[in-house]
Amino acid sequence: MTTLVNLIVMLGMWAALPLGLPLLGDPGADRLARVWPLAAVPGSVALWLPRGPAATALAAVYALATVALAAQAPVRLARRRSLAPAELAVLTALAAPSVAGLALLAERSGHRLFGFDLDILALTVPHFHFAGFTAALVAGLVCRAEAGRHAARTARTARTARAAALSVPLGTGLVLAGYFVDDWAELLGAVVLTAGMWLVGLLTWRELRHRAPDRLTGVLLAVSSAVLLVTMLLALWWALGEASGLTHPTLTWMAATHGLGNALGFALCGLLAWRRLGAALPKEIHA
Repeated sequence: MTTLVNLIVMLGMWAALPLGLPLLGDPGADRLARVWPLAAVPGSVALWLPRGPAATALAAVYALATVALAAQAPVRLARRRSLAPAELAVLTALAAPSVAGLALLAERSGHRLFGFDLDILALTVPHFHFAGFTAALVAGLVCRAEAGRHAARTARTARTARAAALSVPLGTGLVLAGYFVDDWAELLGAVVLTAGMWLVGLLTWRELRHRAPDRLTGVLLAVSSAVLLVTMLLALWWALGEASGLTHPTLTWMAATHGLGNALGFALCGLLAWRRLGAALPKEIHA
């Protein structure tokens, strides 16, 4: 499992964040995007080294970059003074990688941060690259895209988009809180996050892919939305099994299905599609 998880994490470091940061429409994120490889290189090397001082030092470089990204969130909030759904999703996307960065630093140093097993910390790293950063970013982009359509017949779609932009950050936060409470609290977070991701997938499939400017972009949007039906169902199954004791997939199986599917199918395809669309959240978000 370690090799697969490391490869998924590297996809987050080298694809999800570099592709996604320019879509945030944030000056600080834009500056970090230009130098992100300077953090991704040591972060990637740290994954493959044995736990110890060298891996810890390299992981610290990556963790500092994610903290610098998170520091843009309060700056942006002070500048915008808005907690509209799309803006809340952007703030979540800015903050989420820092959870991954700190988990990576703790795991590579062999430190059981907050008492968590090292395996759980290792899995937290990809989770907050994709379920944290990418999911929140795409939910915000979908909300922004639908909020820009003012026809009366799209009012319900706009409300659905706002619900997605709210539930994805809320679900991510509840899952994180569940780490500190119990498996049932984490299940609640998984339910909310899954609902938000399915709304994102529904809107992408039903509304956005038909408005794609070319066939390839439409296919990328279709894949990114369709894969969520399966991957998030797996997430619910696993969370329910952990809470109730029912039979559920192993972590290795989840990494090979849920993790890889979300990384390649949802995140990579979705971000490539949005880059082709030239989408960027505006400086002021009223959604």
